[in-house]
Amino acid sequence: MGAEQIRRWESGALAHAVSDPFGQGPLPWLRGSENYFDDTGQVVPWYADLARSTGGGTRTADDVHRQIKGFVSPGAAAPGEAIDFHITVDPPQQFSVDVYRIGHYGGDGAAKITTSPRLSGIVQPPPLAADRTVSCHHWWMSWRLQIPSYWSVGAYVAVLTTADGYRSHIPFTVRHDHPADLLLLLPDITWQAYNLYPEDGRTGASLYHAWDERGRLLGEEDAAVTISFDRPYAGAGLPLHVGHAYDFIRWAERYGYDLAYADARDLHAGRIDPSRYRGLVFPGHDEYWTTPMRRAAERARDGGTSLVFLSANTMYWQVGLAPSASGIPDRLLTCRKRRGPGKSALWREVDRPEQQLLGIQYAGRVPEPSPLVVRNAEHWLWDATGAADGDEIDGLVAGEADRYFPRTSLPEHDSRILLAHSPYQDSEGATRHQETSLYQAPSGALVFASGTFAWSPALDRPGHVDARIQQATANLLDRICKRD
Repeated sequence: MGAEQIRRWESGALAHAVSDPFGQGPLPWLRGSENYFDDTGQVVPWYADLARSTGGGTRTADDVHRQIKGFVSPGAAAPGEAIDFHITVDPPQQFSVDVYRIGHYGGDGAAKITTSPRLSGIVQPPPLAADRTVSCHHWWMSWRLQIPSYWSVGAYVAVLTTADGYRSHIPFTVRHDHPADLLLLLPDITWQAYNLYPEDGRTGASLYHAWDERGRLLGEEDAAVTISFDRPYAGAGLPLHVGHAYDFIRWAERYGYDLAYADARDLHAGRIDPSRYRGLVFPGHDEYWTTPMRRAAERARDGGTSLVFLSANTMYWQVGLAPSASGIPDRLLTCRKRRGPGKSALWREVDRPEQQLLGIQYAGRVPEPSPLVVRNAEHWLWDATGAADGDEIDGLVAGEADRYFPRTSLPEHDSRILLAHSPYQDSEGATRHQETSLYQAPSGALVFASGTFAWSPALDRPGHVDARIQQATANLLDRICKRD
């Protein structure tokens, strides 16, 4: 199969009805199944012609021609620290890096913070691949960004643009350890698990897919066991499901919540003191957890810090992190998925089901969006939403769903309630149920789990916003933050 025939992840703002906050044409904010529904209800494929211009005089770089691609190390840093950019440009030419911060800026989804000098681009060596592990750790550093002391913490995106108009992106996080009401944890480990870079029909591999010698995409049995953070993200350079986190950020910053920022590897490495925060927020798909991550979350809860999980399929796979070949910590992610010695397993298979932290756990995929059905509408979470028992919130059970498993033990709690109980059809046509959970731990901490992928998009994604979900989320966060 020729390179031109390989289908590419190409999508953009139109894919979830969001105007591009960078003003540079469509971006792949959310990439899930092969199709999405546009505003007219029509099914539209995520894939588009590789050669299609994305507008604004720029074109999206791809993983075959590698017009411009890059990654950063580390992925999160504090003001006063540096982030190193490793970028390849083909053909060699000048390029620039525009740095944006995601947030609510008068309705825009991001603001430009700085622009690099004009930089000289080179063709970096091809990615190295061994046992399906793809790494670009041997790429030369192209630019060092020293983070000024006055920069705000937050989720940032670097937009790379060549002189001839090709563009790619790199996400990174600016963090600090100052106290705040809420700490937002970006799921960079799960983002990397889905990264198929390079999507070239030959080399790329994720924890889900790899290519065979004929350019066919293989499934999990033949996927990578270990993947590297030392490589770009596939396609336009933004991770799968990154939009979920950005949806929450835009909404939370619009309403003035006091947010700190970190990523999952910060939680893993012990860089987070939960006692500095009233709540930890997990805004997006956060499927892959290390043992230190889980211990940290449990310690947070037991110490009185609340936990807010705004997606589904959380903490499903147990994974390990290891240093790169050059000794940089936490640059290799391993998940054996029941294969080989020392195999990784589902948390529930090592007698530590995720329900013991979340209150519910993963039940399965949701092939078609279904309504979320309100339960226990008299609870304070539903105050001022206008919701009544049995009310349906259209399309809010989508992607994947969690539910309560009666035969699985619950976490220790002083109170517990299910706030939604929603039927949906699985891929076999059988009726399943999604549930939304809230419990209060003996420490006083609240633990909320939405049980669906569609909760964060309902906060701030045009075409998906639901005022009831916005109000319910505000009720939850206000209680955690002890707002009047």
